[in-house]
Amino acid sequence: MGGVEATDELAALCQIDKDKQILEVGCGTGGTGCHLIKRYGCQVTGVDISDKMIEWARKRAQRKSIEPQVQFRTVDAQELPFEDNLFDAVMCESVTVFPKDNQRAVNDYIRVTKAGGYIGMNEGTWIKPSVPPELIDYIYRTMAGANFFYEEEWKELLENGNLTDIITKSYKINAFSQRLNEMKGLDFQDRLDRMRRIKDFIILDPKNSDFRRYAKEITPSTKIIKDLFSYLGYGINVGKKKKTRIKNKNDGKGTHQL
Repeated sequence: MGGVEATDELAALCQIDKDKQILEVGCGTGGTGCHLIKRYGCQVTGVDISDKMIEWARKRAQRKSIEPQVQFRTVDAQELPFEDNLFDAVMCESVTVFPKDNQRAVNDYIRVTKAGGYIGMNEGTWIKPSVPPELIDYIYRTMAGANFFYEEEWKELLENGNLTDIITKSYKINAFSQRLNEMKGLDFQDRLDRMRRIKDFIILDPKNSDFRRYAKEITPSTKIIKDLFSYLGYGINVGKKKKTRIKNKNDGKGTHQL
């Protein structure tokens, strides 16, 4: 949510530049990772639980001629196969709402981040209290079990990870601006690829029973549409991993967290 502008805000808060090694969790088709490389010149490792997404991401990187700066792997966000203290920053967008154990996922982001590095999340966020139960149910059914939080709950996830310099911001969205932001992040070939994927799913088999069932399931009522953009926005959530400093044995202070 929030498009490229939200991605750039997250990147700025995570202090991303050409010397940084970035892990993008939930990279999808590689849009954010490719943008980070083109805009900031950093190195990116993108992971996603879907083999198909990784395939598309690799094709995108190849098309944009940035393969030496990026690698994509099929990985579960809750079981990152990386050593401790490896990346300068971990970024994710619309990802941490999906794992059943959100804190476990965040803790693993922190584990693979270097001391002094950043964890940055752009995630769906409730911006009004008393969310209607039917809206929560609709989102859960149509968005793969997504569980959105309030701003203070996102902050708590970062605090539980013992992070410092925590920043949380919430933003409203509407249907028009969200669609516009999505289109801004796509070049001509991206848009063409998206149209082809839709064509493959629908046009080649217009009587596809799976599609008809899916379309019926996700079609919202007028009230749901109204409530969706009234209660749901997105949040920029960033925290810094504390550095560990070993004091002299004779100073009586031992190990300190900075």
